[in-house]
Amino acid sequence: MKSSFLTKLFDLIAPRQCALCGQRLAASESVVCGPCHLGMPVTDYAAKPYDNPMARLFWGQVAVERVAALLFYKRKTDVAAMIHDMKYHHQPGLARRMGAYAARQFMQDNFFEGIDVLVPIPLTHRRKWQRGYNQSLEICRGISEVTGIPVNKKAVKRVAFSSSQTRMTIQERRENVEAVFQLTRRADALRNRHVLLVDDVVTTGSTMTACGCQLCQVEGLRLSLMSLALVPTARFTW
Repeated sequence: MKSSFLTKLFDLIAPRQCALCGQRLAASESVVCGPCHLGMPVTDYAAKPYDNPMARLFWGQVAVERVAALLFYKRKTDVAAMIHDMKYHHQPGLARRMGAYAARQFMQDNFFEGIDVLVPIPLTHRRKWQRGYNQSLEICRGISEVTGIPVNKKAVKRVAFSSSQTRMTIQERRENVEAVFQLTRRADALRNRHVLLVDDVVTTGSTMTACGCQLCQVEGLRLSLMSLALVPTARFTW
């Protein structure tokens, strides 16, 4: 009752808005409104995390166990606008809330069972300075708030500045992220752990593959992957 009262009080002072349509949220709603929640382009991959079109992007590239994204990403949609705001319009709180939202959805399928540590895809110091935060880290923090799984943000670092991949081909994306990730001394804490590597959007899987290959050098590490959104491509085997 106290939480509900505070939510209503804060809504009077600074009304919360739906992350997708911008409409005012009801006291019982958290990140997206009821109609948007029902209309979201969900993948349902968390229900079948060992074999789905996203998981197949990584087969033969890096050894993974569970793989899932919450939403499908298409240009000029509410989901695309939300991701863009999260990354470029200084909204780390939105990234954290969406991480928590995704976690609540995935927990219904026991997706996080046995996961020991959350690891965000790192940014270079330059990119983090430009944005003021790492959106993947904020997503991890939201997941952690719901699941209680700790976050390790220093196990791997980005040692090279790769240019934007928005208009690159699949091969160009792979070349763009080669050798840009490097393990740190903090990676020792991941030995014999089941790690969930987290990013905001997956297109070809090249970034997660490059980072995941580095993580898999840690002794006994098991790797799973998660993102908020996934860009469907013709490569998918439905």
